[in-house]
Amino acid sequence: MAAIKPNRVRYQLFLPEDLSHRFEALASQPGASKSAILTDALTAWLNRQAASELENKFSQRLDRMSLALGRVERDGHVLLESLALFIRYELMVQAPLAEADEAARAIGRDRFEAFIARVGEALASGQRTLAASAKDNGGGR
Repeated sequence: MAAIKPNRVRYQLFLPEDLSHRFEALASQPGASKSAILTDALTAWLNRQAASELENKFSQRLDRMSLALGRVERDGHVLLESLALFIRYELMVQAPLAEADEAARAIGRDRFEAFIARVGEALASGQRTLAASAKDNGGGR
């Protein structure tokens, strides 16, 4: 029983002379055929084009996302460093309260609750305190 050959379409190509000589030399090697060489080359070229289209579609978006992620990471480092320095400063400068000083402790609790409420409001509204401070101080400089 004869094998069924796939449908093929015939093309007539015109190649530059130097490329034609290289093509003939490649096709003259044992086990090589002009049709197989051209089929492999065209398939590889079309696959590269498809990959290039996808890369072009998504590269700008991925670049923007990378930049945004870099800014988020930088902002996180700034915030953590600021918080660490503030805590260190407060622990070194503020004197501890006496155990019996309930009035001072009540004031401290009220201030802490006001602080937590302000943080909650800022997070809920999306308002950034550092951005507002920079505007108030002429750009933060």
